Amino acid sequence: MGKEKQVYFCKECGYESAKWMGQCPGCRQWNTFVEEKVVIGRGKNNAVSNKEKAVPTSITSVEVVREQRIFTGIEELDRVLGGGIVRGSLVLVGGDPGIGKSTLLLLMCRNLVKEDTKVLYVSGEESLSQIKMRGVRLHAQDERLILLSDNDIDNVEHAIEKCEAEVVVIDSIQTMCDTSLDNVPGSVTQVREITSRLMQIAKRLDVAIFIVGHVTKEGTVAGPKTLEHMVDSVLYFEGDESAGFRLLRAVKNRFGSTNEIGCFSMTEDGLEEVTNPSEMFLSGRPSMAPGSVVISSIEGSRAIMVELQALVADTNFNQPRRTTVGLDYNRVNLLIAVLERRGGINLAGYDCYVNIAGGIKINDPSSDLGIICALTSSFKNRPVGDDTVIIGEVGLAGEIRGVRSLSQRVKEAHKLGYKKAIVPYSNKNADLKGVDMEIHFVKTIQEALELI
Repeated sequence: MGKEKQVYFCKECGYESAKWMGQCPGCRQWNTFVEEKVVIGRGKNNAVSNKEKAVPTSITSVEVVREQRIFTGIEELDRVLGGGIVRGSLVLVGGDPGIGKSTLLLLMCRNLVKEDTKVLYVSGEESLSQIKMRGVRLHAQDERLILLSDNDIDNVEHAIEKCEAEVVVIDSIQTMCDTSLDNVPGSVTQVREITSRLMQIAKRLDVAIFIVGHVTKEGTVAGPKTLEHMVDSVLYFEGDESAGFRLLRAVKNRFGSTNEIGCFSMTEDGLEEVTNPSEMFLSGRPSMAPGSVVISSIEGSRAIMVELQALVADTNFNQPRRTTVGLDYNRVNLLIAVLERRGGINLAGYDCYVNIAGGIKINDPSSDLGIICALTSSFKNRPVGDDTVIIGEVGLAGEIRGVRSLSQRVKEAHKLGYKKAIVPYSNKNADLKGVDMEIHFVKTIQEALELI
């Protein structure tokens, strides 16, 4: 037996300290230290000490084995994972409560067992009858789908070995516990140790493990930040619950592209795939409304058309309000300053509200020109044409800078029936063959504002 001692861990980044501190030296966050018990001087596990030691090997003599993918039967999920599930991988799925994490994973299990893939669904929060109630609603009643309601990691490991599962779902990581530790489930020490155990199980048994992670009020996965570093992939569920759709975004993926997104719609029968998200985001757009423009953003490997709305109104305060939804607040303030200085439009006495319709978040700088045009359209009360798409990044000098994948963006707009596009002049050499659209190449925001 080892010796116990009290240490303090940062809930955000896992920084360890012998005493409590108000601010974490690692992540600079305040009031994030919690007290935990740790055991030092524990003997080594016999299974670890008796195994063969790893031998250093030259990179030229390593045999490359192509990873084996397991298709989930959900194309949007396969896209986010990089083409399917990789055997031996550890995937973290996070999101707000009720966003659809468990529903999506149960749908995935339903499709996998139909392809004779051995699946084990482990829940530390729900009983077996509660899981079956959701399974009945999702039409996931299959005798090959194995359920387990337990939160002891030792029992879970034994069940994985016994049923020889190929895919395992752990719902959730905050409810699992290691009985050899005195810490309560969900604590920093427990989450870190459980994740380490699951990673060893995944690599040793060559089984793909999905773990569900609860999120904090700030929207990050609860527990130490090292949790996200240990896993192979991190998927986040996001979206506006009132809008009825969900976005599954990959923020980390060792086996595929990052920032890839999958679109789903929440229905009575669970989550359904949205094969054309552009049509979904543009549905309900008002016709010839001032302040409404359409932009094209690259999310992962595909272009998505979204509606950007702006409203400029007289202010009732000494300092005008600036409000953004779905866009970076500081970026919008910067563009307002550029519009005032380079575009000759004085917005100092007006409140400015900018919104991405549908609840999606856009970080692509190609939306800059769309924000400029939307603000100007609302200010002058002159609508932009319904058949116009606006693409371009704006610099502080008022110049329109080039964007990546312009041909992909324009072709997506052409597919949806748009007839006119305002794009950067520096992308004039882009391959736009077969696109029957009126393309306007602009160098400055003044040229763009004259066109609209």
